[in-house]
Amino acid sequence: MQKSIFKNKRIKSFLDFFSRLSITALFISAIPGKINNFSKTVEYISSKGIPDQISSILLVGAIICLILGSGFFIFGENQKIGSVFLLLFIIPTTIIFHVFPFHQRAVLINLGFIGGLIIAALREPK
Repeated sequence: MQKSIFKNKRIKSFLDFFSRLSITALFISAIPGKINNFSKTVEYISSKGIPDQISSILLVGAIICLILGSGFFIFGENQKIGSVFLLLFIIPTTIIFHVFPFHQRAVLINLGFIGGLIIAALREPK
C-alpha cells in the first residue's frame, strides 16, 4: 500500500506553515496602508457613523490585532491566540464595512477567512 505524502511529517509541517502564511497574507498586506494612511483610514471609519475619537482607537486596535494575530498565527507555538486576534479584527470589520450596505463578495470572502480561523482556533495542538 502506498504511503500518503500527507503522512510525511516534514511535508505536513511545511504545508501547515504554508497554509498559515497564506491565510495571513491578506491581513499582513493590510498593515502598512493602515499605518501609512492612518488619518485617511480614520476618516473612512468615521464615514460609517463612528465618532472620530472612537475611530482612532478602533484603528489602533485593528493594527495591533493584525500584527499580533498574524505573528502568533504564523510563528507562535499557540496559533489559537493568533486566530482569536485575527477574528477580533475581521468580524467587526465585516459587519461595519460590508454588511450595511451589503457587499456580497466581500462578505463571502470574509466568511471564508472567519471559517478558516475558527477551524484553526478549535484544532488540537500537534
